[in-house]
Amino acid sequence: MKKTWPRLASMAALLLCALPATACRMTMALEQWPPYMYREAHGGYAGLDLELLRAIFKEARCTLVTLPELPAARRLLLFREGRLDLMVAASDTPERQAYARFTVSYRDEIVGLLQKPGHAVSPPATSFAQVLRGKQTLLAPRVGWYGDAYAAAMPALEQHGRLNLFAGIEQGVRMLDAGRADLLLGDTLAVRHAARLQGVALAALPFTVLRAPVHLMLNPRTTSPADLARLDDAITRLRQQGVLAAIRARHERGGD
Repeated sequence: MKKTWPRLASMAALLLCALPATACRMTMALEQWPPYMYREAHGGYAGLDLELLRAIFKEARCTLVTLPELPAARRLLLFREGRLDLMVAASDTPERQAYARFTVSYRDEIVGLLQKPGHAVSPPATSFAQVLRGKQTLLAPRVGWYGDAYAAAMPALEQHGRLNLFAGIEQGVRMLDAGRADLLLGDTLAVRHAARLQGVALAALPFTVLRAPVHLMLNPRTTSPADLARLDDAITRLRQQGVLAAIRARHERGGD
């Protein structure tokens, strides 16, 4: 009888290993935020975040289900109601931790200043603090977080007539091209993408205004800690293998 128990324990362990893992399936709504996610001419969707997401889910052996486009406010409402499992490019904040769980970072958000070649102010600025102390005028998005330095300087910039706000990246590029300001503040990759589509040449100033990690945001009501662990492990492996960096580099070269 004593010899039987070890044999039964071994058989049970083998049986558990043979059982399929619990299904990992998550639903998200598509959006328009080129070049991170956008609808192509033929109706399909592409973009950096979507490609990164598909690589992560494949590595994690999870299934990604995409729903039709929804505006940002609607996506967040459905997420908080438990009708969406996943949101991308999310900042991990104390407020959101009350209703969401976050993966490790899968990419950085990079905010910079761009200008039209040939319109540089002399001497060239080498830091954001130097720009703020100078007389250059800025174009900046009307909504969003672009770092503590910009937030602190915004009232003074507005007071001295050095700040113009725009609603969308495409509008910002058109305003810069029309000479409405010296510099454009924004997500560097998104600005470059919009400028390329409009045929506007831009050059980035040689410093970063803000570099911040972004995460996949999971709904704790519809996903499990095991789901989070699978995605975390997948992101970590793909980062170590250089896969995520290679995807981003291709998009930065204009391969989006």
